[in-house]
Amino acid sequence: MSDEVVVGVDGSANSVGALRWAGAYASRTGSTVRAINVWEYPMVGDVSGMVVVPLADRSAFVEAAGATLESAIAAAELPAGVVVEREVVEGAASTLLERAKDASLLVVGRRGHSGVIGLLTGSMATYCANHAAVPVVVVPVVHESKE
Repeated sequence: MSDEVVVGVDGSANSVGALRWAGAYASRTGSTVRAINVWEYPMVGDVSGMVVVPLADRSAFVEAAGATLESAIAAAELPAGVVVEREVVEGAASTLLERAKDASLLVVGRRGHSGVIGLLTGSMATYCANHAAVPVVVVPVVHESKE
């Protein structure tokens, strides 16, 4: 096990909140934050039900994922001195778990819907909590009061 805190970052407010939490934790413990954007190559189905892979250049997806990761790191306003390692990788939820298998902690955001749906945990957070080999922190987004 390493002194690394792995954070799943997709650019949503939830993932920025998770990254902020991980940064505060890392600041207190001296851990390194590994911010990971896991992206999936889009697949589409045609009317026959067959899955067709678009012929778009994958580098555009990698660049977009990298830009999303950098934007989220900037938005998280991490404490000074926190070391952040960045990683962009193609895959699914299991890929994030593979990257976190030797970490001390995995941090993910909770889905941020309002109302009754907001009480539910997102599918990525649920998957991670159920299948990770390391402790998982699911960070809810704190909504500011509009007074």
